[in-house]
Amino acid sequence: MGNSRAVTANVEAPPAVDRSFFGQPRGLATLFGTEMWERFSFYGMRAILVLFLVAPREDGGFGMAVTTAAAVYAIYNAMVYMLSIPGGWIADRLWGARRSVLWGGVVIAAGHYSMAVPAGDAFIWAGLILIALGTGLLKPNISAIVGGLYAEEDERRDAGFSLFYMGINLGAFVAPLVCGFLAEKIDWHWGFAAAGVGMTLALVQYVAGRHHLRGVGERPAHPATASERRVASRGALALLGIAVLLLLLDAVTEGIEVTHVVTALTLLAVAVPVAFFTAIYRSDLSDAERCRITAFVSFFLAATLFWMIFDQAGSLLNLFAQDRTDRHLLGFQFPASWFQSLNPLMIIALAPLFAALWLRLGSRQPSTAVKFSFGLLGIGLSFAVMGAAAAAAGGGLVSPAWLLSVYFLQTCAELCLSPVGLAVTTRLAPVRFGSQTMGLWFLATATGNALNTQTVKLIDVLPRPVYYGGLGAVAVLAGLCLLTYGTRLRRLMAGVH
Repeated sequence: MGNSRAVTANVEAPPAVDRSFFGQPRGLATLFGTEMWERFSFYGMRAILVLFLVAPREDGGFGMAVTTAAAVYAIYNAMVYMLSIPGGWIADRLWGARRSVLWGGVVIAAGHYSMAVPAGDAFIWAGLILIALGTGLLKPNISAIVGGLYAEEDERRDAGFSLFYMGINLGAFVAPLVCGFLAEKIDWHWGFAAAGVGMTLALVQYVAGRHHLRGVGERPAHPATASERRVASRGALALLGIAVLLLLLDAVTEGIEVTHVVTALTLLAVAVPVAFFTAIYRSDLSDAERCRITAFVSFFLAATLFWMIFDQAGSLLNLFAQDRTDRHLLGFQFPASWFQSLNPLMIIALAPLFAALWLRLGSRQPSTAVKFSFGLLGIGLSFAVMGAAAAAAGGGLVSPAWLLSVYFLQTCAELCLSPVGLAVTTRLAPVRFGSQTMGLWFLATATGNALNTQTVKLIDVLPRPVYYGGLGAVAVLAGLCLLTYGTRLRRLMAGVH
């Protein structure tokens, strides 16, 4: 799932070999626990966000229209991934990874506790902004510290990241069960508060175990010069000034509208990767590098479409679980948000099987283009099933087996595309643009979610079976096109026109 996507960076490695945590460095235990609880807070809040936004005011919710709530959810996801780019820059050039993770966690906790305050809409908006800012600062840099625990030649690195990945999914699995129950059965703000407690536990774990990190990430890898700091500060102030000016203009003309803010952020999320690609193409690339980056564009577009569909699990599919799914079990109606635990649970179960499959196939395993095609075909098929589920629901309730099938297909599709995308990005990135190209890979998630803010508007004009089935058909068609383009992509990946 989205929680497996993390930026890596160069940080100094400790000189001594430490095997005190399941054969891994002791510092990994600190980071494992920190990330597990941080993901608990992130996915706990996210599992209930849309449900809270659409809940009537008299029930303690926000009273939003479905399309607006889904758009807010999507742009929130987009901003989290976009902000990982400046978050990585701050760590590399200003603070170092360790300090960035600490302050990112503090900001995230403040955001969750803000949302826990039942005192007005401003606390909710402030909370979402703080969580997005803090996550952008923490998420890329905690993974950088994990990498820094290992020497370059240390063969334990892959196994260490596998353990770290398990912590991510454990947190993501438990979070909806706890936060969802508190939010839906007691009070929405209790769910947000539980997410805040999770982030607090992450900070306690991080601070208590900081000495086990043995200096990794204490200093910025490439400290910025005084002039570079001034330029960055001026740029940040300029962007802030533009944002304030646009809000003031909106307030004066029509009053600040959520949809206007969402549209502006959507345009930004689309413009940023376009600017990145343009800058790379205009640089002095060799012919082989230009071929490889051209191949990467195809994978970027495929990933954008994939995440645009996949990340509707937390919005429209979450609402389908609430409104159109029979959730009674042994006389108990379980919370709709509990369905959000299915993907991380399936990731934990299926990821080792997929890894073993690729390993067993060896040189006979499908190419990168074919794996991406499987990912698109799988996500498309999952929405075809959703279309059938929506048709079966009509005005009543359907079996939870429908959503179980959808999430199973989506998890298989994710395992064909997400880890493969990380690997192919490192292969295709021009040497001078390694980190920027990796940032572009994560921007595919941001762009997909940004486009989602406009896509979900179609549910107001299309029947739900047509909406889901139509998006599924687009993904299947894209997957088939990628299959037919596979030979050409392999040539481009090899640096040949």
